[in-house]
Amino acid sequence: MLADGRLPTGGHTQSAGLEPAVRAGLGADGKQLADVGEYARDRLRTVTRIEAAVAVLARHHVPRTLEAGPDLEAITNGPTEVAQAVAGEEAAVVMARRFAQLESAWAARTPSRALRTASRRQGRAYLRLAERVWPETLRYLPRDGEIARPIVIGVIGAVTGLSAEQVARLVAYDDAQTVVAASLKLLPVDPAGAVTWLAALHDDIERLVNDVAPLTDIEKIPAGGAPLIDQFAEQHAIERMRLFHA
Repeated sequence: MLADGRLPTGGHTQSAGLEPAVRAGLGADGKQLADVGEYARDRLRTVTRIEAAVAVLARHHVPRTLEAGPDLEAITNGPTEVAQAVAGEEAAVVMARRFAQLESAWAARTPSRALRTASRRQGRAYLRLAERVWPETLRYLPRDGEIARPIVIGVIGAVTGLSAEQVARLVAYDDAQTVVAASLKLLPVDPAGAVTWLAALHDDIERLVNDVAPLTDIEKIPAGGAPLIDQFAEQHAIERMRLFHA
């Protein structure tokens, strides 16, 4: 369900940065359409890898025994934090602090304000959907909060029983298919060619999954940047005529 392009989370309003890239010349005049596949591959190596890692970490921070509610030992990593919590800090507060730290780590690796805003807007849409379909999500995240999309996806993944590999693959596939789907609206693309680009990204997606799925430490989140994608996003945010929000 989470990988379905019809999911009402605002994904149809996003092009994963392809629209501003096209404005900047990608696939100009239909002569370099293969650049779309390379653009999606570059995202998988940089910004998408960061988001997938953050989603995996968010999943990791949700207690494994969901039926029992937030478990103090499951959301703390050391005796010092456990002692602090036992001394009076509620488990929910510990978890909220962990998610705040994770969002700060994500924001530090996402320098574009436009990209951060778009991600939080999508996160809010995912959270609204989760409230209806997977209400247990609200045990770990505030209702209608503007939280980075990968964090919301990670928590939903934990609540629905997805593995770390499945969460990472979901983020990677969703990003790649967003680029490919947007190309059909922005460029003179043969739909069969678009499907071929997506299929060709399979190995890149699986490499991303293998790299980020084992992560349990915030400090290990990758920090590969894509300055042109950031620049395109900032320019796109002030465009008066645009098809996609970002």
